[in-house]
Amino acid sequence: MAVAMRNLMMLKFTNKFRVCPIVNNVVNGQPTTRHSSKAESFLSGTNANFLENQYLEWARNRGSLDSSWDGFYDSVGSSALKIDEYEDEFTPKKAEISADKKKQTDTEGVKLHLAVQNLIRSYQVRKHIFHLEKYFATKWPAEKRFGLEGGESMIAMLEEVVDSCTRLGIQSIVMAMQHRGRLNMLVNVCRKQLVDIFAQFKPMEPKEPGSGDIKYHLGTYIHRFIRRTNKYIKVSMSCNPSHLEVVSPVVIGKTRAEQFWKGDKKGDRVMAIIMHGDAAFTGQGVVYETVEMSNLQAFNTYGSIHIVCNNQIGYTTDPRYSRSTPYCTDIAKAIDAPVIHVNGDNAEAVSHAARVAVEYRCQFKKDVVVDLVCYRRHGHSEEDEPMFTQPFMYKKIKSMDTVDKIYAKQLKAEGAVTDADLKGWEKEYMDTLNAHFELAKKVTKLSIMDWIDTPWTGFFEATDPKKIKETGISEGSLYTIANHFTKPPEPWAFDLHKGLLKNLSNREKMVKEGIADWAMGEALGIGSLLRDHIHIRFTGQDVERGTMAHRHHVYHHQGVDGATYRVLDTIYPDQAEYHLHNSSLSEYGILGFETGYSYSSPHCLAIWEAQYGDFADTGQAMFDTFICNGESKWICQSGVIMQLPHGIDGAGPEHSSARPERYLMQCDDDEDALPSLDDKDLELKQLRACNWLVCNVTTPANYFHLIRRQIAMPFRKPLVLFTPKVGLKHPYYRSPFKDFLLGTRFQRAIPESGPASKNPEGVKKLIFCSGKVAITIDELRKEKKLEDKIAMCRIEQMYPFPYDICLKEAAKYSKAKVAYCQEEHKNCGPLFFARPRLRNLLGTEIECITRPPSPASATGIKWIFQKELKELKENIIAGVDGAGPPPSSPKKPC
Repeated sequence: MAVAMRNLMMLKFTNKFRVCPIVNNVVNGQPTTRHSSKAESFLSGTNANFLENQYLEWARNRGSLDSSWDGFYDSVGSSALKIDEYEDEFTPKKAEISADKKKQTDTEGVKLHLAVQNLIRSYQVRKHIFHLEKYFATKWPAEKRFGLEGGESMIAMLEEVVDSCTRLGIQSIVMAMQHRGRLNMLVNVCRKQLVDIFAQFKPMEPKEPGSGDIKYHLGTYIHRFIRRTNKYIKVSMSCNPSHLEVVSPVVIGKTRAEQFWKGDKKGDRVMAIIMHGDAAFTGQGVVYETVEMSNLQAFNTYGSIHIVCNNQIGYTTDPRYSRSTPYCTDIAKAIDAPVIHVNGDNAEAVSHAARVAVEYRCQFKKDVVVDLVCYRRHGHSEEDEPMFTQPFMYKKIKSMDTVDKIYAKQLKAEGAVTDADLKGWEKEYMDTLNAHFELAKKVTKLSIMDWIDTPWTGFFEATDPKKIKETGISEGSLYTIANHFTKPPEPWAFDLHKGLLKNLSNREKMVKEGIADWAMGEALGIGSLLRDHIHIRFTGQDVERGTMAHRHHVYHHQGVDGATYRVLDTIYPDQAEYHLHNSSLSEYGILGFETGYSYSSPHCLAIWEAQYGDFADTGQAMFDTFICNGESKWICQSGVIMQLPHGIDGAGPEHSSARPERYLMQCDDDEDALPSLDDKDLELKQLRACNWLVCNVTTPANYFHLIRRQIAMPFRKPLVLFTPKVGLKHPYYRSPFKDFLLGTRFQRAIPESGPASKNPEGVKKLIFCSGKVAITIDELRKEKKLEDKIAMCRIEQMYPFPYDICLKEAAKYSKAKVAYCQEEHKNCGPLFFARPRLRNLLGTEIECITRPPSPASATGIKWIFQKELKELKENIIAGVDGAGPPPSSPKKPC
């Protein structure tokens, strides 16, 4: 009878509050308690006694009560209304379904049963959500936590979204969120252990190396069991920095990648949820760069749900000063996304809005925006005094009840709960919080690994950590790929541009000669990885043909609009998928997308290519916050490649330099700490320890080995790769086929191999350099007949620095003066990185050969460019066989 009474009470509440979102939402927000539903006090309180007496009266005389109770009391004995044990929220497991339930076939009974369970969970958790803020404020009043007070119903909204998603077939949710309310979200929606959260508030030594991150930047993931639908769903909260909205395109990229790996071609199983602040949603340009991808075939995720936590203030700035549009969500008009505005103090409306948003997205596969209009009860952080800047607003806020009190009053007025119920729940939850707080005191070391948001299960266990796999390929594979790359489509089926026919003819000639240019080296690298079942995604503003028209991986039919032929898609019948796509004119957003895509799996290679290297400037926040330090902050590995065309060739300040100095400055390296040069595992240890790779390669074979090494390493590191412009078609940037074969490998530095190497004693100057300036040096010494007097060592991998190779070269030419030469200006380029390392390694001063300092990365005036080049050449040969420094620029040590 007791079970029946509990069922009846829940059913009555479900019927009465059929559109009560907070009830339907808050449920899975139960974060920490380990008690079952049978232990909950409200199920055995006065309501149950009242309903039992009412049931007995109804049983004696059916007409004594309102007829609306008849259907419920008729089903008291129905097996469909049995209430199963509520799952432990920290260790979700498959619910055991009773034998009675397995037999029951009444569809309506199932719906009622689920509604009962939903409401039970709602009441269990409702008070938990509104109290992971007050407890924090009590225990750590001076700590920043960016509390959700004033917008607590956002938790209810997210819980309803998660529950509704499982009902509609979604199996995985990838989430992005700003810092406000993040701790609350981690516990209630992502079910992070309270012990782990509490431990973040005290200073502890970390278990793993790395910088770690502050508590409200951390992410996590969980496979949750949803009792409402008896289904599992994976919920992943992405780590993100304080840079507002920078995580948005990253999460879209992660979502697209997960859809690919799951074979989800229409977004039926994987979905993104992105939470925003109102001021950031209007103020951060990356928001537009993200949403404008929503209808692009190569970048869409079949609809994302955007939730704006609209607390009507940005830090201390009023909306009237922070945006030009009436609503913070007006950017949604650009993509015709519907916007649902909802009052955050109306808990039932909040949940209803969430359900509408989910159902819209799942039916129409389009973006939808929910504007949760709420407020911020405290300042921007708990340290701030909001009355300084918004006195009238905060006078009003102080007089307002919080949403939990508002909803509690509503439920009491409707007879759903009593004061005793509310106090009992609060005490129970406070006891739970205190218990976990005490457990957190026993934690002695902080684990960064506990906060991984996208684990690569099985990869590291199945990989030899002490080995870089072979990067060379067999001769058969080489010619299979090369011949395919030079073969045009059948002329009767595809009208190819005549210029491309000539291009293919030249490629065919090179193949017969056994020579590869840059485009061929790239094709061999990509084709061989596809053969090895490595999925490749290559995007950028002109990547299909290449900015300088060198690549041509996609042919366009000259007589049929939109008809294309994708060259490398059909090399092998069982190869991996090659996704090559021109992108929108966006660096920040697209680079973020590809970074997120790279996080999805170690078995894919994501490549982003800037149209010109200095265009990466507008994506710098992505480099700074995710790519260069993501592993250090979040144990988050990525093998993403950023290809940045680079070279000082007279093209002007915005089409010349990719700014190598910026990326080298962010390398995690101590110029005064030399590695053990006798260590046979030096290369692997350097790669493992670095935060990313910075390379400027000068041969197609080295390019080939480098992109293959990205996958051959037993870990993943981002690669900043400066690619050529002039060198794309220059004879100097050529490699014989033998340099691609099995047994060959990436050369971190390329030693001198010309006449100077035959007579080291006669060499007067040893020049270390990187990139295109090698062409200038080589041509100049040939012109001046100084090939036996000037030795050159090309540093292909600037970081990690190839100390061992440089030392061998310096020892070989022990009588030569050592110089570092770059084509960049003296205050730019790799000079600041290479010079101190060479100086510390060799114990001698290093001559510097550069252009003069300049505020611009390059000149756009031909006369100045030619003047600078002339002086650079004079300095290269200065001091060799009596040629002194040019009179206009006396040579001094750097």
